[in-house]
Amino acid sequence: MSKSDEAGKGTIYILDDINVSKKKIKSAVTDSDGYIHYDPENKPGISNLLEIYSIISERSIDDIEKQYDGKGYGEFKTDLELEKIQARYKEITTGSYLDDVLEAGANKARPIARKKLAKVERKIGITIKKK
Repeated sequence: MSKSDEAGKGTIYILDDINVSKKKIKSAVTDSDGYIHYDPENKPGISNLLEIYSIISERSIDDIEKQYDGKGYGEFKTDLELEKIQARYKEITTGSYLDDVLEAGANKARPIARKKLAKVERKIGITIKKK
């Protein structure tokens, strides 16, 4: 997959329509031997797809190679779908997930910041009276 492809076929965007993503994956350039093996120098097309699959599935490339041992590119490309990551993106952006994460972080940081600020105030000799 190449970002320099002016037609846009060489780039898969996470938020592409799922049918567009599927079409791009299925038309991704591989090689003629049909053997699914990670070798960026000699097999850049399938190696790139293996990297994408590894990231999306949170599995090692070796594990994915073993799963597709003796199988062809067609089955591999069909299994490499972005629906899971798109669903998670929608869940994060439309629900309360981000607000919940920010609130949890603030609740964790607040006591640490108060303690540090009190120490700084004592060191420089000021005291802020709390109401």
